[in-house]
Formats: sequence, C-alpha cells, structure tokens
Amino acid sequence: MKDKNISVKNAIKFGDIWTRLSMLVMGSGLFMHKQKTKGVLVFLCELAFIFYMATLGISRLALFGSLGTQAQQEVWNEAKGVYEYVQGDNSQLILLYCIVTLFVIAALVVLWIIQLRHSYKLQKQLEEGKKVPTFIEDIKNLFNRNLHITLMTLPILGILVFNVVPLTYMISMAFTTYSKEGNHLVLFDWNGLTQFIKVLSLKGSIGKQFSSVLKWTIIWAIFATFLNYILGMILALVINRKDTKGKAFWRFCFILSIAVPQFVSLMIMRTMLQPQGAVNVVLQNAGLITEPLPFWTNATWAKMTIIIINLWIGIPYTMLQVTGILQNIPAELYEAAKMDGAGPITIFFKITLPYMLFVTTPYLIASFVGNINNFNVIYLLSGGGPTYVGDSAGQTDLLVTWLYKLTINQQYYNIGAVIGILTFAILSVITLVTYRNSKSYKNEEAFM
Repeated sequence: MKDKNISVKNAIKFGDIWTRLSMLVMGSGLFMHKQKTKGVLVFLCELAFIFYMATLGISRLALFGSLGTQAQQEVWNEAKGVYEYVQGDNSQLILLYCIVTLFVIAALVVLWIIQLRHSYKLQKQLEEGKKVPTFIEDIKNLFNRNLHITLMTLPILGILVFNVVPLTYMISMAFTTYSKEGNHLVLFDWNGLTQFIKVLSLKGSIGKQFSSVLKWTIIWAIFATFLNYILGMILALVINRKDTKGKAFWRFCFILSIAVPQFVSLMIMRTMLQPQGAVNVVLQNAGLITEPLPFWTNATWAKMTIIIINLWIGIPYTMLQVTGILQNIPAELYEAAKMDGAGPITIFFKITLPYMLFVTTPYLIASFVGNINNFNVIYLLSGGGPTYVGDSAGQTDLLVTWLYKLTINQQYYNIGAVIGILTFAILSVITLVTYRNSKSYKNEEAFM
C-alpha cells in the first residue's frame, strides 16, 4: 500500500466505522486500531481545543470584525469624589488573540488530517495482516528511521511561534487604522486597503515620500552592490597577480577594517566628516578650502559620502569572496586563451568575469537585498538627513530607515506595516526573477 493512496478522501470513502468516527471523535480510529496511547493523546488534544474555544477562543473571534468598541471612559465616583478610569477594549490584544486563535484552529485541522490518514493506514495494515507498531516502537523510530521529524520539529515550531505568528500580526496592522492619527493607538478599526492606496497613489505627503525614498533606495542598492563587487574583484585580481609581492600583507591591511565593529567605524567617520570634524579642520588649516565641505548638510554630498564610505566597509568582504573563487579557476583556460592571442582585457571578460558571475550570482542577489535593508550605514552616518522630503522621510532615508521612523518616532504603525509589505514584495520579485534567469539556476553543472 503506497502512502499516496492514504489520503483524507480515501479515508472518508473507504475507511471503516472507526476511521470515519475519528472525523468527529479524534483518535478513536487510532485507539481501535491498536494504537491506544496515540488515540488517547489525540483525543486529549481535541478536548483541550474544545475547552480553549469554549472559554476563550469563541469570545475572542467574536470581536475580530470590530476589534473592540468600548473606549476607556471617565466615571465619577461619588464615594471618593474623584473621576475613575474604566478600562475599555484594547484592539492590539484583541487582534493578537484572534490571530493566535486562528493558528490554534489551523493546528487542529492539521492534526485532524494527520490522525485521519494514520487511522486509515492502520486499518489497511490490519486488513493485510501486517503488524501494527506499538507506541514504544514509534518512539524508537523517532530516533532512527524518522529522526528527521525529531530534528525538525523544534525548529519548525520556533519559526512558527517567533516568526510566522508575529509577521502575520504585523501584516494585519496594514489593514487597520492603528496609528497616533485620530488617537487610534488603543482602539482602532479595520480600514481595508486605505493605507495601500495612500502610499501607492504617489499623491499627498505619504505617497510623495514613498516615491522619493523608493528611488533613492534602488539607486543606493545598485551602487552599493555593484561598486563593491567590481572594485573588490579588481582588488582581488591585483593582489593575486604573480608579480604582486607581500600578498598576505596587503590582504591583512584590507581585512583589518572587518575586524573593527561596523558601528564603531561608521560613528568615527560621521564625526570626522562633520563641519568642525577632523577632515574639514585639516583641509582648512592647509588652506585647501575656505568653508567646511557639506558632507552631511547637502543632500547630494551626503549620498555620495555614504556610497564611498560603504565601499571602504564592503570591498574587503568582496575581496575575500573573490579570492577563493579566483584560485579555483582552471589555469588551463588562461593558458589556452594566451596561446590564442587573447589579451588581459579579453581574458577578463571571456573567462574570469563569466566564471565569477556564475559562482557569485546568489551572493550578488543576497548583497542587493542586504543593501536595500542596510539600516546601519544610513542611520549611523546621516540619520536619513540632511533635508526632508516630507514629515518623516529624509533625502538619504532607505525604506527600512523610513519604516523605523514611521513606527518608532511617529507611531504610524499601519503605514509602517504597508511599507514593510511593499518592501518584501519588491525584494521577492527582484530576487526570484533575477535568480531564475541566471546561469547559476539554469545550468548548475557548468559555468560557461
């Protein structure tokens, strides 16, 4: 009997009375098919679910549509002669409890399917005269044949509890009025796609800010990714030449910047480039300039400065990546190209670069995504400034730094959730389209 035939449809259609009964009384099929311990445990899970829904779940889901209606009120206490606050509904907790309840329901549905299929499988084994494994044997199999289930259960539960549930909760915020606007921080309602329309219409304050920040984010990601990659590759090629002496020393000099924590380097750079910082003071004392250079006070200067400083930080990482790959390119390819009369430029574009792109395409995609979400460089250097294109977005803000300001500083949680969703959508499309059209995906066995 193949596992593909053990389906819910077949279990309902061809199952015996006990298998079909397990559709209502979960675990009954397992219990009657000689797996009593499993049957009892599954039945207890069903009882726990019924108890939870009867005491908390149903009442919480009843508020899912409104997210609460009772606001906090002041009530005069005659005995004490003061006003007392009467706690109202808290939409944040109501939404969180509802989402948790929906996940509990989904978990029970999964358990219902598993126990129904397993009951039908045990039924078929008994009909074929096969031995049904005991509960102890199943436990032993979890550390032998089914070890993958044991090893993956805890990580999957961790991802579900600490990633999926919080993400679902935050995504749902995008469809509400949850913000300080209108004092909707405790009691708020659903408002559908209102915030998405406000952002994507590119009109009004939020729309114009989104358009400006998105353009700079894409420009920044392209420059930060490909300049680091190209210059890091050139640096690796120069250091790895046969004529270069002291290769280890030169690698050490560039790797040294990696050893210093990034936030320390960025804060030092920010201080040095201030109007009264070390760089401007030295240049003025040397008579090279009469006024401080506007590294952080002019938007164009700030953008160029951020890109250049990021090169100093990122090039060593690329150099290390490329160095290992260069040493694995077959020397025969270079020798054959030289015998055919190819020069250094031709060899680079026909052999080195195609090989590098084939191997490092996933790294390039990851770097591009990482630069779009590069919070540290922007926030620690310019803070998104120097000038603003709206209420909160600065000329050098990325989507991720603007998202931080919207939520932490201004408490526009619903708009922040929309920005987060749109950022994820943009990154997903770019990543999938780029990778699926790359040679790394289409031809894994070769590089040319």
